[in-house]
Amino acid sequence: MNVANILHGSVSSCVIGYWIIPEVAGLGITPTAVALAMDYMFKVVGLHRVEIDIRPENEASIRVVEKLGLRYEGLKQNYIHINNDWRDHYVFALTSDEASSGVLNRWLRKEIPKISYSFRK
Repeated sequence: MNVANILHGSVSSCVIGYWIIPEVAGLGITPTAVALAMDYMFKVVGLHRVEIDIRPENEASIRVVEKLGLRYEGLKQNYIHINNDWRDHYVFALTSDEASSGVLNRWLRKEIPKISYSFRK
């Protein structure tokens, strides 16, 4: 897991990235870790917004942001150079105002709002 591009001031945001080995995927480790990192960024660091960018074909990572209730904001075309090509990424985000009780608390208490993602038909 990484937290990058931490910006203070009028932007007050960061970007989170994550990966987990397949042998332990599906055990709730990733959403728990992402939720804890988001809560830390909101409550301790004092940021307003956290963004997560995911390749469209990465269903497992998309499921993590769905579990945590991040908003789908759109598509970054040709965003990151991976495996000798520029790859598109979906953008998901959440603000501290949207998760005032904490991201982890929302998830554990099953208080995630039902979100319809426009890229899912």
